[in-house]
Amino acid sequence: MGTKQEFMQYVEDQLNGVFGLRFKKMFGEYGVFLHEKMVGILADDQLFIKPTEQGLKLIDEPSYAPPYPGAKDYLLIENLEHNQLLKELMLVTYEALPIPKKKK
Repeated sequence: MGTKQEFMQYVEDQLNGVFGLRFKKMFGEYGVFLHEKMVGILADDQLFIKPTEQGLKLIDEPSYAPPYPGAKDYLLIENLEHNQLLKELMLVTYEALPIPKKKK
């Protein structure tokens, strides 16, 4: 189905003020990047965040789902209205993920 640009803009607005946030169009969906790290995916007009120990501490009842067929489960973020929690989740996820290896 693909993620609509309007949904990507809505998520970007909810995360306004998170320094280094960017969205990259990938196969009709969007990768969510914070600086050099991919922290999540927008797929089928839903926000998926990579699960980390630190991120799970912020969410009372986490929901998991794969962003696309064959993918590992990510955290499915259903309440996008709580933008302060979203911002905090992005930052702790970024801190918990390793720096990506350079491609040769």
